[in-house]
Amino acid sequence: MVPEFELLTILTFMAASLTLNLTPGADVMFITASGAQGGPRAGLAAGLGVSIGSLWHVGLAAAGVAALIAAEPVLFDVLRWAGAAYLMWLAVQAWRAGPPEEGRGSADVWRALRRGALTNMLNPKVAIFVLAFLPQFVRPEAGPVWAQIAALGALFAVGSVPVNCGYGLMAGHFAARLRRAGRVMNRLSAIVFGGLAARLAIN
Repeated sequence: MVPEFELLTILTFMAASLTLNLTPGADVMFITASGAQGGPRAGLAAGLGVSIGSLWHVGLAAAGVAALIAAEPVLFDVLRWAGAAYLMWLAVQAWRAGPPEEGRGSADVWRALRRGALTNMLNPKVAIFVLAFLPQFVRPEAGPVWAQIAALGALFAVGSVPVNCGYGLMAGHFAARLRRAGRVMNRLSAIVFGGLAARLAIN
């Protein structure tokens, strides 16, 4: 069943979503670091990957799994530590990488896309955010709750694409001008990835 939202609800939701997407956070830091390390195309791909990854959390929320993760500290911690370990692995890889090179091909683009999606999927805080944010716009008369959450989540993910990709492109273009710094961009990216891992593990 397709939910029937009022126009005002959709406009309010999209305005709130845009504001949240524009607010710098862990996802923006990851996207920026990816663009700085791999260039504009990698930054663009990382941004798209993060947006795709958010659909995973929308699906969990619609299925009610996100509520289970929020209620069970053990499940939350398992996912949190998995995400922290993955980010730390990315930090090590970035630290050991050679100087950034332009035109490294589609392989790096796909890798950035996968990393962006996986990083978002392994962040339980995104699941909790989706579970807290989307239900605020659910209305009993609009249809089944799960269908409304799925529809709103899809709108949120689509709306995040231009913002996330924009951050990645900007970071990549600025990094392209600084490629003479050699390994510096990779080291800075490694520090950001490591900081995100620590933040996810500690908080």
